[in-house]
Amino acid sequence: MPGFVLHVGATVLCAHAGQAQPTAPNPRVMVSGQPTVTLPAPWLVAGCTLPPPPAANGPCVAAQFVTAATRVTSNAQPLLLLDSQAICAPTGTPLLVVATQARVTAM
Repeated sequence: MPGFVLHVGATVLCAHAGQAQPTAPNPRVMVSGQPTVTLPAPWLVAGCTLPPPPAANGPCVAAQFVTAATRVTSNAQPLLLLDSQAICAPTGTPLLVVATQARVTAM
């Protein structure tokens, strides 16, 4: 299913409102003047409000996307899309893509 391409300026949050940022942008493809992000790039999470053990298993510190575009790649890696799914570590909760550019779509 097609979706908007994720870029560095997208708003991506963990399930506990922590801000996520990619560690390896893809400057080969730019959208809205910003680099896109490919599947293998890990994401760092800052500001997660989930308490540490023993109260909970947080906070979220990193995340990895597990789904991406199936037909569009850059540098032989699939681009991330608005509907791509990610898992945070150590909590196992998802990342939520709240906002991204709305001009370029991929499948």
